[in-house]
Amino acid sequence: MRIHLLLLVLLLSCNPDNVQESLELTKDSSNETRKNSFSVDLDKCLNENVGLWALIDKVHSLSNEYVPGDLVVLKPGAYLLNVQGIKLRKVAAESLAEMASAAKADGITLTIGSAYRSYDYQAQVHTRIVKQRGQTVADRISAKPGHSQHQTGLAVDFSPMEDSFATTAAGKWVANNAARFGWSLSYPQGYEDLTGYQWESWHYRYVGETLALFIEKYFDGIQQKALEFIHEHEANLPR
Repeated sequence: MRIHLLLLVLLLSCNPDNVQESLELTKDSSNETRKNSFSVDLDKCLNENVGLWALIDKVHSLSNEYVPGDLVVLKPGAYLLNVQGIKLRKVAAESLAEMASAAKADGITLTIGSAYRSYDYQAQVHTRIVKQRGQTVADRISAKPGHSQHQTGLAVDFSPMEDSFATTAAGKWVANNAARFGWSLSYPQGYEDLTGYQWESWHYRYVGETLALFIEKYFDGIQQKALEFIHEHEANLPR
């Protein structure tokens, strides 16, 4: 079972040109340590991050009735808010405050532009973008209601919510430090075919420290690959 898991994760995380090389590595007994490490780390993710690794994307969705039960209103402190009343799940809010404090100590102030969105609000957002820019463009930059990570109460949009965020001091700091606080970039550059969405350097999802580091270690930081893998792994477990 562990060998099958490792084969799949290597296939998902490696570039096509390196797939054959990765397959050869799995035949090498010296790779046993990595196989065992992956299995142990995966078990930690599943046991420590229950509810944080749910796959929400173009295919997998939340119901129109889903509302997280532990939403809290964010209060400006170490970070700034573009608007009042922004909410996150408590565990994500606590981590965000910790991350913002660390950034502040480095001379960086993070600004939050958006977080939790209800099903109905996301429907309004998507409909507005469709009217403004057409369905094709809207589907690349905005999730349909039920398919938005924002509905989980675990996703944050840092400000400015545009490509330039990646070049700001805050954007660079978050990119380099988010994982150790449990945050993962959802829509990386160059992976639109995989995620279904264009690059969003400002959109991060809280997955917990264990899973965030697991994504970095085994999936080159590509959240979608890791969550798809876990989703399939869980679906194939004997019931």
